[in-house]
Amino acid sequence: MRSMKYGLMLLAMVMMVLMPLQSNAHDDDAKSLFVVVTSPDAQTQMMAMVLSTKTVEQGKSVRMLLCGPGGELALKSCKQVMLKPLDKSPQMLLKNLIKKGVTVEVCPLFLPNKGVTPDKLIEGVTVAKPPVVAEKLREEGIKLFTF
Repeated sequence: MRSMKYGLMLLAMVMMVLMPLQSNAHDDDAKSLFVVVTSPDAQTQMMAMVLSTKTVEQGKSVRMLLCGPGGELALKSCKQVMLKPLDKSPQMLLKNLIKKGVTVEVCPLFLPNKGVTPDKLIEGVTVAKPPVVAEKLREEGIKLFTF
């Protein structure tokens, strides 16, 4: 049962990647997307990156917080898992998002509990400050996505 549920979820994700995102202007009051990635699953991480990329391409801003296993994406030593149909890794899309101006932060608990220092992070990733994150989440027009 679990594998069937996972298969359906994966199929839905693939369909979302292959089909362009559409929205009605009157339904889209969000000015920004706040994405939190905690999953260790490369396919789930990739979907977060794909949807974030599409959001930026549609003229909306994105801010991303990487926590727990999701924080691994921010490490220079992150294992690269190439995924179809893009033949890219989640970290490759993450780096492109950073180049496009997306703010990407790791949870302040991640580095000390991983036993690493900020110099192990890829360029453009910083350590989140909880008061700033809380403020950003409360802003008008913010949609929160968690992966």
